[in-house]
Amino acid sequence: MSDRAHVDVAALMSWLDDRGVGTGPITDVVGLTGGTQNILVRFTRNGHDYVFRRPPLHKRANSDETMRREACILTALAGSTVPHPRLVASCDDTETMGFCFFVMEAVSGFTATTEVPEPHASSPQMQHAMGLALADAAAALGSVDPTVLGQQQFDRADGWIERQVGRWRKQLDSYHELDGWPGPELDGVDEIGRWLDEHRPATWSKGIIHGDFHFGNVMFERESPAVAAIVDWELATVGDPLLDLGHLLATWPDPNESRTKGLAQQLDGLPSRDELVARYGQASGRDMSNFDWYQVLACYRLAIILEGTHARACAGKTDEALGARFHAVSQALLDQALRLVATTCIAPTSRSSHVV
Repeated sequence: MSDRAHVDVAALMSWLDDRGVGTGPITDVVGLTGGTQNILVRFTRNGHDYVFRRPPLHKRANSDETMRREACILTALAGSTVPHPRLVASCDDTETMGFCFFVMEAVSGFTATTEVPEPHASSPQMQHAMGLALADAAAALGSVDPTVLGQQQFDRADGWIERQVGRWRKQLDSYHELDGWPGPELDGVDEIGRWLDEHRPATWSKGIIHGDFHFGNVMFERESPAVAAIVDWELATVGDPLLDLGHLLATWPDPNESRTKGLAQQLDGLPSRDELVARYGQASGRDMSNFDWYQVLACYRLAIILEGTHARACAGKTDEALGARFHAVSQALLDQALRLVATTCIAPTSRSSHVV
């Protein structure tokens, strides 16, 4: 399917005209690849580069709400120190094209999971600074007043930490609805869930979380180690921002793991886990004494999400090889969590917790 088939160019031109966004024809329409089912199309108008973001061709039940939520978070981040694509305009109804969508400014930069250009490729010092820049970007997001997303969403985050294990266990159990899935054949998933409930931090602090913070969702500047933009905001919500650092470290390039070995070899100058935790704590001012809990939660959560692809593959709804690969990654994440559980010094706490 051509890139133009993903977007009605004439309808987009008319919609942009109504909002005073550029003039003249839309040119250089090209699809962008990424780790999401949502569709990204880059285009040029009047000498400016933009990106059009829409749901997948076969919309999911929550696709339109996902577009609205992404546009909302990008609007809320305007003027903050968080590196993000600038929202140009959004369409929160389905009348124009049959789905909600938005347009943002194109970001000049690169994603390290697809390329590591010079001068980054041959500079361990720059690679080390790239890693620290990721910690700084996550800390900047966690420092934004979460009420900018609205009082309703802020209030809805009450009890966020208590809900985590049950919420993700419910999602794992929902995969039984897919014919052919043999069940959660994942070592450690029950043990980790119990540990998370038993060692839940007694206090936590609300903030905005990206929800999928890793190398594949960050763009770096081409001439410096700075983060140009955090992208793919579809899972953003209010919770404990420490989860974003947990997710980053759960997916951190490791030369001993096949899933990240290639990136680890390209970026062998990255900082250590301890350096990242210390840098985030310094930049955010947050208490990092219970951080291991958040990395274990990130492993648990991501393992369950990826197991969904395996379940759909078992039901013939996606590629079988992809499903098998994601199942293996799920187990690797749970193994990582088990190693952390075995070495952490976090003491069991009561079941109650409160926000500070």
